[in-house]
Amino acid sequence: MKYVIVLPDGAADEPVAALNNLTPLVSAQTPNIDWISSHGRQGCVVTVPDGFQPGTDVATLSLLGYDPHVCYSGRAPLEAVARGVTASSDQLIFRCNFVTIVDGVMEDFSAGHISDGECRQLIDDLNKQLSQSPFVFHAGVSYRNLMVASDIAQMKARCTPPHDIPGQAISKHIPKGKGADKLAQVMSQAHDILAEHDVNKVRRDLGENPATDIWLWGYGQPASLEPLTKRFGISGACIAAVDLIRGIASCAGLSVLDVDGATGYLDTDYAAKGAAVVGAIDEYDLVVVHIEAPDEAGHLGDAAAKVTAIEQIDAQIVGPVLEKLRGFDQWRIMIAPDHPTPVESRVHSMTPPPFCLAGHLINPVLNRPFSEANASESDLQIDPGHELLEFFLRH
Repeated sequence: MKYVIVLPDGAADEPVAALNNLTPLVSAQTPNIDWISSHGRQGCVVTVPDGFQPGTDVATLSLLGYDPHVCYSGRAPLEAVARGVTASSDQLIFRCNFVTIVDGVMEDFSAGHISDGECRQLIDDLNKQLSQSPFVFHAGVSYRNLMVASDIAQMKARCTPPHDIPGQAISKHIPKGKGADKLAQVMSQAHDILAEHDVNKVRRDLGENPATDIWLWGYGQPASLEPLTKRFGISGACIAAVDLIRGIASCAGLSVLDVDGATGYLDTDYAAKGAAVVGAIDEYDLVVVHIEAPDEAGHLGDAAAKVTAIEQIDAQIVGPVLEKLRGFDQWRIMIAPDHPTPVESRVHSMTPPPFCLAGHLINPVLNRPFSEANASESDLQIDPGHELLEFFLRH
């Protein structure tokens, strides 16, 4: 049996006024995904259990068969795996965004999608100028970086993801609780270092958002997961551009495959990702491909960009993969957004997202196109969400 899971991050949504009150999934032309839902099954899945914040970390763990109540230790530790960043028992790993804060308001949680090269310069100077502090910074991809903190393993601070507060005053969302004062201090020091940094001077001259601050969140200690390869007795690979998914995949025992042109943003090379999946199917039993673009469009509040991203996923990834799979006697495919990222709110939602699957021994039940509304009317409602993977692989 050959299995493929397509994870279009944040693709689920709510009716959008700019799209004649349709969701991006409905507005988009997706003949391949609609074929899957019409010739297979669709439903909804509770990817974010009660008590957790709706995020790609918790939701993707659920979709890959892991109970967040048992295995979730924070977002940053999962990203750290992809970067080879380690931490001892008295250290915590933080996600460290470069952000743009203007007059106390979160203007841009990505600092204008600052480049990797610019971030490395900023990270190097933060480490140089804060060398006597208990904090060490590690460069990641664009604005998505990491910080390892020593001697604060007992911290109980509450930290808000910056993408949850676009356009909001940061005063209500700065870290609070036990140990938060240490985070506030290093964030203040970083602000001073970044204020007149050459990288930011150039960005301002070019009319680009500067990296005015660091924002710390998603902390935890190193994660450990039972490999899917061991649990299900299969080989597997993952194709993703963002460190979070690459880290989860590594912990899950999946081979992480690099793809030239995969950016984790709207300009990602969809065709290259699709070709990489097609090539990996011959070698692996299970191939997982993650596409960040719909989520980014949702955070930007850009309905048209989200529709385009979904259409590109359908045409450049799902289409070629379906064609490849049909050459095998036994195969299955699943399309599973991790959570909604509504373009009108620009933040993640707790609403269970839709999914659809088709293939060997999966009999059609609801012959309708893929959509949030159709999926909610299906008899296939998965709760808890971590049971969906076993249903897909073994049902």
